[in-house]
Amino acid sequence: MSSLVRYPGPGCVVEFLHGNRTNVAWVLAEQSGRYRLLLANRRETKLPAARILPWAGPAYGGEHSREEVVDILTRHDQEREALAAGVDPAELWELAQGDVARASAEWFASLLWDDPGPDRVAAVGRRMLEQKSHFKFQPPDFDIHPRDKVEARTAELETQQRRERVVGAGQSLFRELWDCHVKGRQAPVFPQGPDEPDEQGEHGTAQALRAVLMAAMAEETGTPEAAIWATIKKGLPEDPHLPLLLAQAWGVVPEHYNAQLLAEGYAWGDAWSEPFAADITAARQRLAELARDPDPEPYVSVDSATTRDIDDAFFVTRTPGGGYRLRLALACPALTWDFGSPLDRAVRERASSLYLPEGTSHMLPEAYGLALYSLDQGQPRPALVMDCALDAEGALESMHPRLAWVRVAENTTYEALEAALPAAGPDSQPALAVELGLKLRARRILGGAVVVDRPDPDIVLAGQGAQTRVDIVLHPACPGAQAAVSEFMILANSAAGSWGREHGVALIHRTQDITLPGDAAGVWTTPEDAHRVVRLMAPTCQELTPRRHATIGAEAYAPLTSPLRRYADLANMAQVLHVLERGAPLWAAEELGRMLPHLTARTEAVGRIQRFRPRYWKLVYFRQNRKEQFEAVAVEDGQLVTLALPREQLYVRVPRQMLGDKIYPGQRFLVRLHKVNPLTNELRVAEAWEQ
Repeated sequence: MSSLVRYPGPGCVVEFLHGNRTNVAWVLAEQSGRYRLLLANRRETKLPAARILPWAGPAYGGEHSREEVVDILTRHDQEREALAAGVDPAELWELAQGDVARASAEWFASLLWDDPGPDRVAAVGRRMLEQKSHFKFQPPDFDIHPRDKVEARTAELETQQRRERVVGAGQSLFRELWDCHVKGRQAPVFPQGPDEPDEQGEHGTAQALRAVLMAAMAEETGTPEAAIWATIKKGLPEDPHLPLLLAQAWGVVPEHYNAQLLAEGYAWGDAWSEPFAADITAARQRLAELARDPDPEPYVSVDSATTRDIDDAFFVTRTPGGGYRLRLALACPALTWDFGSPLDRAVRERASSLYLPEGTSHMLPEAYGLALYSLDQGQPRPALVMDCALDAEGALESMHPRLAWVRVAENTTYEALEAALPAAGPDSQPALAVELGLKLRARRILGGAVVVDRPDPDIVLAGQGAQTRVDIVLHPACPGAQAAVSEFMILANSAAGSWGREHGVALIHRTQDITLPGDAAGVWTTPEDAHRVVRLMAPTCQELTPRRHATIGAEAYAPLTSPLRRYADLANMAQVLHVLERGAPLWAAEELGRMLPHLTARTEAVGRIQRFRPRYWKLVYFRQNRKEQFEAVAVEDGQLVTLALPREQLYVRVPRQMLGDKIYPGQRFLVRLHKVNPLTNELRVAEAWEQ
C-alpha cells in the first residue's frame, strides 16, 4: 500500500460525503476535474473533484475486475470503521487545543501513529467529521473550535440528541396510548421509569414525555416541550383534548383531571404560596403592631357552612325616626399588603379565588387571607367599616367609610339565619337584616333592577379518579337571609362607586351600560321568565369610568366587598384605605388604568374555569344517570327548542319534532339524555315526554 495520494487517478481509493455519511469509492476515470467512481454497492456515480475528501489512497495498479474492486473497497471500509471506533476526537481536540488553529486529518493521525497510512488517516477524518462540536471541516483542513464554543456546541448537541430520543420514543408511545384510549385497553409500561436517569445522567425519557404532555395541556408555546409536542402529535387525531386523553391513558393524571387550570395558568391549592413565607411573617408582625381595641358592636357574618374566607359582617339597628343604621365590616387585607411585590404579582395573576365542586383554591395565601384577615368569630380583625344611614324606605342618606378593628360575635349560615326568623323579635339582627334587605331590593327594582332568583344546586363529589360519583343536591331556600346578605353587598359596592365619583378617587367599576325594557325589572323565578330576561342582558365590563350597572340598578358600582376573594376588590379597598389614612389614593387613574387590561384578562380566564368546571361535573352526573328521567321546561321555541333543566340549572337544545307541534314557554317535559361527553360539552336528548 502507498501513502496518501495528492492527485487520485484510476485505481485509487477515495472517500466522499453523501447524506452526512462517508462513502468509500474506486476511481474509474478522471476527466476535466470530474471523477467517475465505482461504489462498494456496485453502482457508479460521477462527482466533481471538490467532493472528494482530502485523504485519497491507496492507489492500486494493474487491472481489477469489478468483483475484485468491490472486495477491496469493502475491506478498506471495514478496516477504517474498526480503526475509527478506537479514535476519540475529543482527545485529539485536547491535544491540539491552544497549539494550532487548523490542521489536516493526516496531522491529527500523526498524533496517534507514526507514519499513518491512508486507512488510519481516513479513520481519523471520519471521526472528526462526526464531531461537529469540536471541529469544522474547511477542505482540506479542520478548524479547531475554542473551548467556550466547544462547551456551548456540546451542550446544544446533547440537547438535540435528548430531544431526538424523546421524539422517537414519544411517537411510538403516544400512538399506542391513543389506541389504548380508543379501545379501552391497559396502557403500556414504559421501559424507563419516570425518575430513572438516562445514560447521560439526565432525567429519563419517560419523565420528559410526561413533561411534554403537561406542557401541551397548558397550551405552552415557545418552550422545548412545546416544540417536541408539535413534532410528536403529527399523525395523531386532531382532538383539542388529545394531551389530556393521552395523559389519562398513561396514568400521568387521573380521570376528571382539570386541565383547564393548566391552560389558564392557575395554580390550584396553596402550595404556590410557600416561597412567600417570609412576606407573610412580616405582614403578621406589622399587623400585630397596628392592632387596637375592637369596636363594641356585635357584628354577624352570614355565609355557607363550608366558607372559610369570611370577608363581610354586619350590624344593623333601627334609628329613632324609623330608619336604619347599617354598619358593614369588610375584611381589610390591604392594610399590610405590599403592592408591586413578587407576592402581589403572583396574586394579581390568580385574580380571584376558585370555588369548584372538588374544592376551593384561595386567591390569597391561606396563611395571610384566612389566618390574618378572615372575620372569624371572636377574633379581633381589622376592617373597613362602611357606616350607612338609611331612611325608613331603605334609601341611602349617607355613607362614611373608616378603618376600625372589629370582633365578629357570630359566624352563622343562611340556613341558621332563616330558621331564626320566625322567633326573632322585630328589632333583632335577623329580623332587621331581612327587613332592610327586602326594602333595598324593592327600591332597586323600582330603579329598573333585574333579579333572577333560581336554585343554586350543590354538586357533591364522592370518591377519587375514575371512581368519582357525582350527586346534585338542592338546599332549602333561604329567601330572607340571601336577600339580606346580597342586598347589603350591593349597597356597599354601589355606595363605594358613588363615594369614589364624589371624591375623585379612581376605582375599578363593574359596568353594564345598557337600556333594558321597562317590563324587565322585577324578581323572576320561573325558568322561562329567567331565560327571557337574561337574554336581554349584556356582559359586564371592568373600567375606571363610573357608569350605570343596569341589571343591578346602580349608577356606579365599584366592588370592594370581597377583598379576600377578588383582586379588583382588593385594589379598590386599597384606594379607599389610602385616602382615609393619607388623604390621597394609592394610584392615580393613569396608573390604575395600566393595571386594568391584564387584570381584566386574568379575571376572565379564572371566570372561564369557574363557569365551565361545574358544568363538566353536571355532565358527568348525567352520564352516570343515563337511564333517569329529568324534568325540563321549554324556554325558547325554534327549529331547535331550548329546554331548561331547572333542578340542575342547565340548558339543552332539542329538535322541534321530538317535542310535538305546539311549543310554548313554560311547557313541562320529562327527558332522557344520551351521548353525554363532559369533556367536549356534548349533551343530547334521547327521548322527551310532555308532562
